[in-house]
Amino acid sequence: MRFKLKVMIKTGNPVISIYTEMTPNPETMKFVANKLLYPGKSIDFADESLAGPSPLAKELFSFPFIKSVFIASNFVTLTKTADTDDWQDVIPTIKQFLKDYLENGGAVINEDEIVVQKSDATNNISADDDDVVKRIKELLENYVKPAVEMDGGAIQFKSYDDGVVNLMLQGSCSGCPSSMITLKAGIEGMMKRMIPEVKEVVAEAE
Repeated sequence: MRFKLKVMIKTGNPVISIYTEMTPNPETMKFVANKLLYPGKSIDFADESLAGPSPLAKELFSFPFIKSVFIASNFVTLTKTADTDDWQDVIPTIKQFLKDYLENGGAVINEDEIVVQKSDATNNISADDDDVVKRIKELLENYVKPAVEMDGGAIQFKSYDDGVVNLMLQGSCSGCPSSMITLKAGIEGMMKRMIPEVKEVVAEAE
């Protein structure tokens, strides 16, 4: 009698690699993973009190040198506290933490805990948006988003009124000295050319 032996091989969790990228904002650092963290979306936690929906963000805030956490498709942008002199002193600690956390299957975002308020900034098109707002959001999503994500940030639509577009700066864009230059010289100019109804673009940091 012959027996077939079936061998089960357990591969375990995938090996995670983390690398860093500098951003235009000297107070922030982008940590990139070889794994999707929040596919196609982004979320900004300006302080620890807002981190409830993200187990990962809550863990990151346990480090005393972390001021804010921004999570996007495959990266995390962290803002350091003012009394943290040099990123190089803490990068190895954060890289090892992220590697261990993700390899152990740690949760990134609990979607059911995210409370979406009507005043929240978003580039998602809704049925209530008029034609101008839809075109503004499409421009932000298709042209602006890919560029600012490369720098570890995000720019979200907040409101449009009488020709003035109000945007929300997140991640590395928040508090960045060069953000206003990019906003005026780049985004505002492009919007005026592509959407004639737009007269001015203003922004605020989250």
